[in-house]
Amino acid sequence: MPAPDADYQTFSVVDSSRVSTFVISILLIVYGSFRSLNMEKEAQEQETKEKEKAKTMGTEYTASSNQEQNVHTLDTMHALCLPLGASASLLVMFFFFDSMQMLFAICTAVIATVALAFLLLPMCQYILGSCSDGTKISFGLCGRYTSAEIFSLAISITIVCVWILTGHWLLMDAMGMGLCVAFIAFVRLPSLKVSTLLLMGLLIYDVFWVFFSPYIFSANVMVKVATRSADNPVGLMAKKLHLNSMMREAPKLSLPGKLVFPSMRSSGHFSMLGLGDIVMPGLLLCFVMRYDAYKKAQALRDPDTCLVKQGHLQKITYFHCSLIGYFLGLVTATVSSEMFRAAQPALLYLVPFTLLPLLTMAYVKGDLRRMWSEPFMTLNTSKQLDV
Repeated sequence: MPAPDADYQTFSVVDSSRVSTFVISILLIVYGSFRSLNMEKEAQEQETKEKEKAKTMGTEYTASSNQEQNVHTLDTMHALCLPLGASASLLVMFFFFDSMQMLFAICTAVIATVALAFLLLPMCQYILGSCSDGTKISFGLCGRYTSAEIFSLAISITIVCVWILTGHWLLMDAMGMGLCVAFIAFVRLPSLKVSTLLLMGLLIYDVFWVFFSPYIFSANVMVKVATRSADNPVGLMAKKLHLNSMMREAPKLSLPGKLVFPSMRSSGHFSMLGLGDIVMPGLLLCFVMRYDAYKKAQALRDPDTCLVKQGHLQKITYFHCSLIGYFLGLVTATVSSEMFRAAQPALLYLVPFTLLPLLTMAYVKGDLRRMWSEPFMTLNTSKQLDV
C-alpha cells in the first residue's frame, strides 16, 4: 500500500524514498525467487543422491528431503481462503490491537528473527566458508546446525533486540525484508490457475479495505492498522517491575508489516509499502521463474522439440516480462498516490500489470494451457518413469 508523504504536501515521484521503494522491492522479489529455485535444485540433487545410495545398497527409496518438507505449496482452497483469513486478521488487529499488542510484538519479533536469519544465511556461509567444513553441531532436541546457521541466527537476534530497544525504522525494514524473502522462498504456487485466483482475491481484499472500509467502520482499516505502533515490551515490563526511574522510556514499536523509506531531501516525508504488496506478486514471479527453468531444462533434454519455436518472443522469459510489469505497476500506484494525495491499494495496480502481460505472453507462446493447470507434469512424469 503506497502511502503519500506526511501532510499530503507535494512530493516528487523520483524522490529518494520512492526510488528506494522500487529498488528494494524488486531486489527482494528477485532474491527470494532465486533462493526458492536454488532450494528446489538442492532438493532434487539430494533426492538423486538418495536414489543412487538406495540403489547401491539394494534398498527401496523413500523421499525424505528436509527442504521440500519445509516448503508449503498453496492449492485452490488456500487461494480462496487466504483473502478471508487476511480480512479476519485485519479486523482482529483493528478492534483488539490495544489489548493484544504485547502478543503481536512478541510473535512478530520471534518470526522476524527466524526470517532474518534465513535472509542472512548466504552471507554468513560466504564469510565462514574458508574456516568451516559444514559440520553440523548438535543442540539436543533443538536439532543440528552448521556454524553459518548459528552465526546468522546470532546476528538476527542481535538486530531484533536492538530494534526493540531503539525502534529504529532501518532495523524494522531489515526484519521486513527477511519476512518477504522467507515467504517467497518457502511458499510456492503450483499453477497459473491458483496464482490468478490468489491475486484476484487479494486485489478485491486490498481495494475493499482501503476504499470501502471507511463507509462501514468510520475509519480506513488498512491504513490505521498499518500505521499503528505497539507499546514496547521492555517498557511494559519496566512499568510492572517499577523500574521506570532507572531507565529511559522505551520507544513505541512500529511492527514490520511494511517497509518505510524516509526522504533524504525533505525531513518528515516518507514512503511506505506493505509487505503483502511485495510477497504476493513475488509468489507469482517465483512461479514463472521456476517455469522458465523447467522449460530450459526440457529444451536441454530434448532440443529437437524446441527447434520449431524460434523468434524474438521466445527469447523473452516470463520472469522478465512479469518483473517489468511489477515495476510499471509500482510506478502507476505511486503516481496515483500523488495525484489523489491518499493511500492507494497497490495490488489494484500490481496485479493487472503483472498478471495480464503474463497471460498474454503465455497465450502467444502456446504455454497458457500447460501453465494454467499442470505446468510441471512432464517433469514429474519423467521422474516417475526413472524410478
